[in-house]
Amino acid sequence: MPTQADRRGASDLLLFLIPTFIWGTTWLAIKFQLGGVAPEVSVAWRFGLASLLLLAWCVARGVPLRFPLRDHLAFVLLGLLLFGANYVLVYRSEAYLTSGLVAVISSLMVFWNLLGARVFFGTAAPRAVLAGAVLGVAGLALLFRPEVTHLRPGGAPGQATGIALALLSTLLSSGGTLFSQRLFARGVAVLPATAFGMGWSALAVAAWCALTGIPFAFDARPGYVLSLAYLAAFGSVVAFAAYLTLVGRIGAGRTGFMTVLIPAVAMAVSTVFEGYRWTPGALAGMALVIGGTALVLRARSMR
Repeated sequence: MPTQADRRGASDLLLFLIPTFIWGTTWLAIKFQLGGVAPEVSVAWRFGLASLLLLAWCVARGVPLRFPLRDHLAFVLLGLLLFGANYVLVYRSEAYLTSGLVAVISSLMVFWNLLGARVFFGTAAPRAVLAGAVLGVAGLALLFRPEVTHLRPGGAPGQATGIALALLSTLLSSGGTLFSQRLFARGVAVLPATAFGMGWSALAVAAWCALTGIPFAFDARPGYVLSLAYLAAFGSVVAFAAYLTLVGRIGAGRTGFMTVLIPAVAMAVSTVFEGYRWTPGALAGMALVIGGTALVLRARSMR
């Protein structure tokens, strides 16, 4: 008969797999977001809608939504780090770099999380977690080898800018994840914190658009509307609710390994929808990612 520890482990695994799978498919939806609407505006629409959906859920479930000013200031910081600035930077970096290269750079977040967990929470990563992270990032680099090999000093115009934007995005996202761990450790509920964080981030990005003259447009075509609904409901509400709940349970270190596995999932999805053809190198890279994932998930708790 399953013990309480077994049930908790199964629950944690599910919380890990849900956002990993969802974020591995959102790249398909994001393709329909590009073009007629500025990336910043799409980010504002996405998280504004997600915030309303989460707040409605909290109201329907009777979740308390009254928080002091101190907590709302924390929600603003959480939103800017995790839902606002980092997403804008990712969109902008892809104007200079291939999505594959951005995925490899984004996977470095797993190391920032491990380092941050050590510095801010005093939790040393087990050797298995470090080994899994190294294997996973190496596998991801092998999976996207064509994009990585095009990365050279003095390369394409804007390449350095794209790399800087992608790296800054990973640092902000890691900071948001680590901050959420501290926030939830003092008893703040995950769902309302996420709802308000998304709402504040949407308002901040919208204000930025107004200040910088970015047109606040909307694309009423079905492709944009349906992709926005998917990104808000699943890519934001469901995925982040699971992700941040897991951060509160097992910490930012191991949770951050999702950034390694997500691009690999995206390539698997591309096989189904776009006919991606696997090379021996790509298969070897996927094997390393899977092996690294197994090491991380089987490691001792890092709390």
